[in-house]
Amino acid sequence: MRNLSEHRPRGRTMMGLAGGLVAALALTACGANSDPQSDPGNSAGTGSVIVGSADFPESQIIAEIYAGALKAEGIEASTKPNIGSRKIYYAALEEGSIDIMPEYSGNLLMLVDPETAAEAPDEILDALPDAISAFSPDANLGVLEASEAENKDAMVVTAATAEKYSLTSIADMGKVCDKITIGAPSTFQETPYGLPGLKKKYGCDPAGFESLNDGGGEITLKALLEDDIQAADIYTTTPSIEDNDLVVLEDPENNFLAQQVLPLVNLDTVSEDARAILDKVSSMLTTEDLLNLNREVSGEEKRNPADAAADWLVAKGLAKK
Repeated sequence: MRNLSEHRPRGRTMMGLAGGLVAALALTACGANSDPQSDPGNSAGTGSVIVGSADFPESQIIAEIYAGALKAEGIEASTKPNIGSRKIYYAALEEGSIDIMPEYSGNLLMLVDPETAAEAPDEILDALPDAISAFSPDANLGVLEASEAENKDAMVVTAATAEKYSLTSIADMGKVCDKITIGAPSTFQETPYGLPGLKKKYGCDPAGFESLNDGGGEITLKALLEDDIQAADIYTTTPSIEDNDLVVLEDPENNFLAQQVLPLVNLDTVSEDARAILDKVSSMLTTEDLLNLNREVSGEEKRNPADAAADWLVAKGLAKK
């Protein structure tokens, strides 16, 4: 089932022979067959933790929020930003060079179980623990509580296009797809939730496709506003959606999987106290928060992710100014 390009040994340092024997005896005494999701022994990790992030601003902001919340409660935490793609940072978690990673529920499930049939948000969250355990049997990884905050792919149109074709959902768009040119990253032509998914679930076979590889950024926005394309794949927490009164089409068939923000952690090194703090963060983080934070960091202000995260923590009562 493994499909990562490499699998390195877990842990930040190699044990000596004596240390290995001691660890083996301790593991035997504790019972090696206990459930990693609930084993109290996993709360032993009380040292410093490293929070990683992927190479885009939102991930960096959330990583700083996680680290800042932990530090506010006396837990030593640092960040390791811009690690790279999902496969790269997942391998870093497995080997132990990072301990915590902001993740998105649907994309994480697609990595660890590409054949999953889960589509609805609750189905995805229910499937994740077992899928992670099966995918990484030699690493004690797990997910914590999911937040309300979500950032997912979406089909986005201008208000004028929505009015012209009476569009409120992708199902509506499917009926007029022969008049629609879609703009999206080149991978959208092949990925299951891209053109294949739109055709399978909504009968949408677009009039044209424009490869726009700026992640729904300024190039995509310009093409949409100038009507060079009539629909675009844009992440839902992109500030330009709200700033330009764009319309996010509903997705009744769940073509785009739910992408709730949640922490993926090494359960051996992240203590129960730390997990409780991260769960509290998740209970407060909303999609609107992500929109506002993205606007601060990626908009005209160009704020440092750590500064934006620090202010959010103070505003939520999770840290002192």
